[in-house]
Amino acid sequence: MVGLLVLALGLGVLGWAGYQYLGTNVVAQRAFTEEKDGLRSQWEQESLAPTPKATATSSTTPEPSPSATVPGDAIALLRVPAFGSTFEVPILSGTDLDTLSRGVGHYTSTALPGQVGNFAVAGHRVTHGQPFAKLLDLDQGDQVIVETRTAIYTYVIEEPPRALTVKPSDSWVLDPVPGERTATPTQALLTLTTCQDLFRSPDRSVGFARLASTKNKG
Repeated sequence: MVGLLVLALGLGVLGWAGYQYLGTNVVAQRAFTEEKDGLRSQWEQESLAPTPKATATSSTTPEPSPSATVPGDAIALLRVPAFGSTFEVPILSGTDLDTLSRGVGHYTSTALPGQVGNFAVAGHRVTHGQPFAKLLDLDQGDQVIVETRTAIYTYVIEEPPRALTVKPSDSWVLDPVPGERTATPTQALLTLTTCQDLFRSPDRSVGFARLASTKNKG
């Protein structure tokens, strides 16, 4: 009887581990597709609606403010050419566990794509679709492309994620100017964060990129 209980417990642990490292990826990939399709459909509907007239100082419709985004909603698409031509994941508002199981999460306290300041995102390196599985393979000069309803922003990696590991309490990486809490930002930056180890770890690998170009849509 004891042997059967131990066997059942072992099978249960193996089943749980199998779901965590395989099953969650299947579920997450389906969620990624649904989020991307939903976001593109939303953009298409919004493009058909009347747009505000451009002001004398702006020729494009501005991105929504952080307070206008709904937690958990998709706000952009992320592409990394170094990860392959088919790599594309949704960026969602927030970084809670549920949100990170459906895409890459945006730290809502940071800037939005293309804005002056620090646009910071987080993603799983393993399980739940593992969108940042290859994040530590990025090199200086690699591109990270963020597409929103109004524009396509191309960032270029300046400090690769494998070069910097921080503790969860090191919130300075999310500052408008990382490491300079009181500084006023003058450039549009991108911060990428993920688990430092392949298995669950409190440490974070962090990479920094700078906006290199903006292509307005429509």
